[in-house]
Amino acid sequence: MITEGLILSAILFVIGTFGVLIRRNAIIMFLCIELQLNAVNVAFVALSRSVGIDGQIFVFFVMTVAAAEAAVGLAIIISIFRHYETVNVDNFNLLKW
Repeated sequence: MITEGLILSAILFVIGTFGVLIRRNAIIMFLCIELQLNAVNVAFVALSRSVGIDGQIFVFFVMTVAAAEAAVGLAIIISIFRHYETVNVDNFNLLKW
């Protein structure tokens, strides 16, 4: 049971990583980062079955960080969309000098 959970977690994390690296839409990249965080949660829960309850406690911390990241990330994406009228990250030059 533990190995299936870890395999599922690895697959989800790889899909999220490829989504962040390949896609250029900020919303899709944001969703792929959320997928990576959920993959970490699956790994914590799978490992907590063998180690103890400690892994499930970490899941709550990861979910808290994901919720904060979702709120701040969506606010930034909406602000950028209002300014540039696009969510394509190739068109952003906010951090250039």
